[in-house]
Amino acid sequence: MVPRPLPFWNYSLGAQGSVKWSARLLIAVTVLAYATSFNGALVFDDIPGIANNPTIRDLTRWDLFLVAIGPQGGTLSGRPVPNLTLALNYAISGSALWSYHAVNLLIHLLAGLTLFGLVRRTLLRPVLLARWGDRAVVLALVIAGWWSLHPLQTESVTYLVQRVESLMGLCYLLTLYFFVRSIDAAHPGRWQGAAFVACLTGMGCKEVMVTAPLVVMLYDRTFVAATWREVWQRRRWFYGALMSTWLLLLGLMKASGGRGGTAGFETGMSAWSYALTQCQVILAYLKLAVWPHPLIFDHNLRLATGLNEVWPQAFVLLGLLAATVYLLVRRPMLGFLGAWFFVILAPTSSVVPVADAMVEHRMYLPLAAVIALGALGLFSMSAATVRVGALGVALALGITTAVRNFDYRSPQGLWEDVIRKNPASARAHNNLGAYLFTAGRNEEARTHFATALRLDPRYASAYYNLGQLLEKTAAADEAVVAYEAAIRFNPKRADAEVNLGYLLDRLGRSAEAAVHYEAALRLDPDAADIHAALGATWLKMKRLAPAIEQLKNAAELDPNRVETWYALAHALQQQGDPAAARRAAERALKLKADYPELLYFLGNLAAAGGDFPTAIGHYERATDLAPGYLAARNNLANALLVSGRTEAAILQYRRILKERPDDRAVQENLARALELQGPTRPR
Repeated sequence: MVPRPLPFWNYSLGAQGSVKWSARLLIAVTVLAYATSFNGALVFDDIPGIANNPTIRDLTRWDLFLVAIGPQGGTLSGRPVPNLTLALNYAISGSALWSYHAVNLLIHLLAGLTLFGLVRRTLLRPVLLARWGDRAVVLALVIAGWWSLHPLQTESVTYLVQRVESLMGLCYLLTLYFFVRSIDAAHPGRWQGAAFVACLTGMGCKEVMVTAPLVVMLYDRTFVAATWREVWQRRRWFYGALMSTWLLLLGLMKASGGRGGTAGFETGMSAWSYALTQCQVILAYLKLAVWPHPLIFDHNLRLATGLNEVWPQAFVLLGLLAATVYLLVRRPMLGFLGAWFFVILAPTSSVVPVADAMVEHRMYLPLAAVIALGALGLFSMSAATVRVGALGVALALGITTAVRNFDYRSPQGLWEDVIRKNPASARAHNNLGAYLFTAGRNEEARTHFATALRLDPRYASAYYNLGQLLEKTAAADEAVVAYEAAIRFNPKRADAEVNLGYLLDRLGRSAEAAVHYEAALRLDPDAADIHAALGATWLKMKRLAPAIEQLKNAAELDPNRVETWYALAHALQQQGDPAAARRAAERALKLKADYPELLYFLGNLAAAGGDFPTAIGHYERATDLAPGYLAARNNLANALLVSGRTEAAILQYRRILKERPDDRAVQENLARALELQGPTRPR
């Protein structure tokens, strides 16, 4: 008979099957809590990261590993490993989101299982074995279970593009877990090699991974080695290998250009102001770890400007840091938990500014230290308290997570939730307005844009979105003012420059439009559509040489854009180079064979060169595609007449006159054709 597993609170070191049953239970409760996440939609950075990310649509593209190295600074900028996993999702399910959610949940499950294994093996280390060895499995299960079920994790699991956080977290945990496995292994090099691969992979996920080699060394000193000298002497080659992974991270950070100005000192925030704000943020993180309410997708904190604004929080935070240092010296096992929390948060919650001062997904890994401390406190109580407390907390966390996932069902619902909890969030009003505008609810959208600008009168994105709305609703002059404000408050917005250029061009202000296109090109010199727009504007202004230059640049950058070749053909024809114009037009025709205007243009070129058979072929094709294209039909009739095909020409003239009976020119051409035909013979 197979022995029944003991209740989880009675697991002991020798309980057969306890690890497997614990792992199965951990998987089951996590899947149950996140079953509601599969209803999640694409929200916020999911749009550029997934919906509008061309690099995930072809697994053969080499630039999957150089995604977003330009100035856009998206979530995936300089983070190729998560981008590759999104490409795999696209290959599996295209735009259907089930596979994306499945992979996010799988990553979280693996991270939870790795944390379970890491905690269990740590509790079985000689320094902890006497006190915790008989409860290693159950304590590891409680810590990993609470961590996996905690609603703070929803932003890293249900918010699809934040796979960058959970995947980095998995690599971080695996790096440490593989190191722990190497300590007593018969062949430690294999486990150390696995740790190196995990660390290298993590560097391609997110910059926070920079702290992993340091935390592994601290773990070694705390739970394995007696001195720092022993740490270095016994495993210096291993730590040298881990530290060498920083070179990959450095290269990715350099290539991404400070993440397009969203991280580093190019954000416009001072290190001092950011550090002061983090005094509030870190304590808010701790509060949410203990009592996860309210969870807010966008906290949108105002930066502190002076110590007087945050001195109570700064005092508490300094006390916690001092306690961590003290514990590292006197009680290093507890001190390690404090160090884990502060060291992992340090890259985003210290002095290096990041565009968003507070986001909940940054607690993905640091949360483990708070959970572990709480679980250790619980296990110091009576057995009955442990049972009730462990189950009660897990149940509360799981239900809260399942309910929180519903907030991600639509962008509208998510931003409405933010506004309910944080009505002063200008970004929430702006993003809700953008969603409503896309849904055609213009008046509601305009109200939210106005609210965003009242809360933040310098909010460039809200001005840009308002400009789009005004342009669509035929308030062109107001739209110009809104776009100009967007540019004034954020001179790096190439999209605002382009939209303002398009609008001014339509208003007949082509010279002003050209100025804005040129400004956009300075910001984004490789944008084919901007080169094409500027070339078309120069063409309209009869500035043929610069028009041809810009259109050629556009065609080189994007050779599959038929409108560019067509505009280039017009420019070359007007410059007096019909042969080059014909080559450009024929290139366009290869891209789009059913383009009546292009066929009409080619017919005119052929007719001007005296090649009437070719011209007739183009005109006939154009009129077959667009029977109401009377200009092409008129030129077809003229070419037929010149070619001696008088009867066919008469037929075409008469068809035109059915649509335009008062057209004098066609009437005269018809009369001439009838005269040339002469009297018809009676049949």
